[in-house]
Amino acid sequence: QVQLVESGGGLVQAGGSLGLSCVASGSTFGFVIMGWYRQVPGKERDLVATITTIGTPNYADSVNGRFTISRDNAKNTVYLQMNTPKPEDTAVYYCYVRTRIFDREYWGQGTQVTVSS
Repeated sequence: QVQLVESGGGLVQAGGSLGLSCVASGSTFGFVIMGWYRQVPGKERDLVATITTIGTPNYADSVNGRFTISRDNAKNTVYLQMNTPKPEDTAVYYCYVRTRIFDREYWGQGTQVTVSS
C-alpha cells in the first residue's frame, strides 16, 4: 500500500521562502512521476509542479521561476522549494505520485500553506 507523508507547510510572509517535502513508500519499483498540486476552497485541484525519475520538471506558469521541484530517488522523496511566494499561492498542497508499475496515482493528505501579505 502506497503511503505519502508530507511535511513543511505553514505560514510564510510574501517574499519569503518555504519548503515542502513528501516521502513516499510502498511501491517496489518506485515512482515514475512525483509532484505537487494545490487546491483552494471551491476550486479544482491544480498542478504546481511534477518531476520525472530522471529529473525533468514541469511547472505551472504561475510558479515557474519562483518554485523549484526536486527529488531524491534513493529516498523516494520529492521536495518543493517555494521562493518569493505570493498571497495567491495560499492553498492546501497535495503530494502526488504515479507508480512505475500499472501507472497508479496516489495523493497525500494535504498540507496547508498560507502566504501573508
